[in-house]
Amino acid sequence: MEINVQTISDVAREVEITVTAEELEPHFEKAYQKYQKDIEIKGFRKGKAPIDIIKKLYGDLIEHDSLSEIAAEFYKKAVKEKELKPIGEPTLVDLDYKKGEQLKFRIQYDVRPQIQLKDYKGFEVQKVIHTVTEEELENELLRLRQINATLSEVDEVTDSEHVVTIDIQDLDETGAPIIGKKSENLKIYLADEQLDQSIKDVLKHAKKGEEYKIKFDRKNANGETQTINIQIKVNRIQKFILPPEDDEFVAKITKGKFKSLEEFRKHMREELNSYWKEKSERQVINSIIYEIINKHDFQVPESLIRNVLSALLDDAKNEYPNRQLPEDFDIDKFNEEYRTYAIYQAKWALLKEELIKAENITVTDDDIESFAEKEAEKIKIPKERLIQYYKSSEQVKDRIIDEKLIKILVDSVKIKEVPEKI
Repeated sequence: MEINVQTISDVAREVEITVTAEELEPHFEKAYQKYQKDIEIKGFRKGKAPIDIIKKLYGDLIEHDSLSEIAAEFYKKAVKEKELKPIGEPTLVDLDYKKGEQLKFRIQYDVRPQIQLKDYKGFEVQKVIHTVTEEELENELLRLRQINATLSEVDEVTDSEHVVTIDIQDLDETGAPIIGKKSENLKIYLADEQLDQSIKDVLKHAKKGEEYKIKFDRKNANGETQTINIQIKVNRIQKFILPPEDDEFVAKITKGKFKSLEEFRKHMREELNSYWKEKSERQVINSIIYEIINKHDFQVPESLIRNVLSALLDDAKNEYPNRQLPEDFDIDKFNEEYRTYAIYQAKWALLKEELIKAENITVTDDDIESFAEKEAEKIKIPKERLIQYYKSSEQVKDRIIDEKLIKILVDSVKIKEVPEKI
């Protein structure tokens, strides 16, 4: 096997591998035996045809069909022999096979960039301080009242606090119904911020049993303008009846944990303060990461960018029924829109590994025990059971290391508290 490695960029390499016919022969023999199990030849039971006959009838086909797999095996040998240290998935860019002579192929692969750590401590970041207002508190209480509201049957809409059950019939350009384009008994909450304003305007004084025609433009998932032409029939109207904001309401929604509105309001304020404190601390961490990334200029391997984009696309599937992307979903456009973010995340992943090495961060038994103690309280599993599991979990160890690194970074910077701008 002849191996030649060429440098394409700081983070990309190409290896050209040439394999002789003699070196290929045992791999082809293995491929013949693999295919023998499934090939049926007249006069022989399935899987029992002699190898010589299989070679004569299907030899060329089997050899060409197995070349990619064989190339992958020789690539693995080359990686070990030349200590290539690739990262990510390699790409086969050329394959040339001359029967009875040789197989020559080229594979491109990524390598880790050379990163020289620069000043990642001692700089200043801002911590935005949010003060919880009475309006926020009232809005949160209103949200809880809305969740626990009851519905009362009415004949006419008088404000946005109504649920309207409707049939929607699509119309063509002439206003005629389109066969098969009708949705029945859809429930619409008129105060929903996501609801088209055109529909809100038509239904704000709607009456039970009446029909309304609406025509308006809106943008689809690709940002293209789409004309909506529909007829709505109002089948049912229900008004939200909010429960009173009193001690009885508080006792009901908290199952007796809080018995007075005053006590619950105090608890709600503490919860909101806790939320904003946690958000502020998260923003400090993000600011630190942003500053560190900006201080380091290096090329990010394409394979790592592809990995991040693939994970983001997989997350995007959760927004759709059965995790199936719509037919008009443009994956190329998605990758283009999120490429900058993917580069950012891949860059931080590489920097984080360098920082962990620089700070010599490791996981001790005490770290695992402390982590298990905190988690045991949350998930109500005995600490001892968690410790045994965590000791064998690389994912948990990585999480502990990440937490230790973030603490080191936060403790090393100057944090300036500033009030939130309204």
